[in-house]
Amino acid sequence: MARNKTSETIVFDEPNAVTIEERERPTPDADEVLIRTERTLVSTGTELTVLSGEYPEGSYWDEHASYPFEPGYNNVGEVVEIGTAVTDLEIGQRVGTYGPHAAYTVASADHCRPIPNGVDDDQAAFFTIAEIVMNGVRRSELTWGETAAVYGLGLLGQFAVQYCRIAGARPVIAADVATRRLEYVPDDPAIETVDPSATDPETAVREVANDRLADVVFEVTGNPAVLTDELDVLREQGRFVVLSSPRGETKFDFHDFCNGPSYHIIGAHNSSHPSVATPENPWTQHRHAELFFELVEDGDLSVDHLISHRADYADAADIYETLLEDRSEAMGVLLEW
Repeated sequence: MARNKTSETIVFDEPNAVTIEERERPTPDADEVLIRTERTLVSTGTELTVLSGEYPEGSYWDEHASYPFEPGYNNVGEVVEIGTAVTDLEIGQRVGTYGPHAAYTVASADHCRPIPNGVDDDQAAFFTIAEIVMNGVRRSELTWGETAAVYGLGLLGQFAVQYCRIAGARPVIAADVATRRLEYVPDDPAIETVDPSATDPETAVREVANDRLADVVFEVTGNPAVLTDELDVLREQGRFVVLSSPRGETKFDFHDFCNGPSYHIIGAHNSSHPSVATPENPWTQHRHAELFFELVEDGDLSVDHLISHRADYADAADIYETLLEDRSEAMGVLLEW
């Protein structure tokens, strides 16, 4: 049985203002389930961008981040009620959904990711991040033996480094100006960490890649000012994958940064997943979530060490304030419900 008739929900009322509203517990439609939340993961990129209100006028964020804003899209919980048309989920089953930071959420049964017993709630909460990155690595067409460089080692970047290795990249160069983030990178002889503010990235790549440049570069900083600098380590006809959501415009010379070196520039937003599996591309979000859980369960993918903060949802205002002041020390920020 559900615990109560209300659902505490985190809301950004306006820039830099976080409140917890006590809302009526939602009721599932015939094809939906009601989920009692156990864990949610804070998206330090998307959510802090909206909470800060610091984005260019007329940008994507300016058009989509209206207040009051209900943040969150990494929700793990237990099914406590099922709609009359739902046949493939059971009460008591653990699922992941794109639900918000709220004590209860409803989701279409078709949108639920069943969580295997070998994956705990903390680990499962990273499933959305995993889906995004797996799609980006797959769109890059990275193959074994290639050199990959990952710029930006927040959660997306950390997953990108691990997935590049799983896909067979060797070596992988993991770059970030925040020393603390470099420390989260797995200890692997085929992974080289680089602080671009202290070491020339091109020299670092050549040193570990037999004087070659990278075949693939993943942009995961979200900083539009550094995008063209990252192309310094990319070989001619290499692939540049924009896995982040850059916050603003970049001055871009299409001759120097595209036509001349004949780079392939690849967008990799989560929405580029196929909506349904096809013979040409069976890798839907659900399929990637399934693979993510298998990799965690088998020990091929490490996520436990990425948890940097853990807080009760009631302390959300304090944790967001801390993140706004300095998120360089943060990685996986979990809220417990």
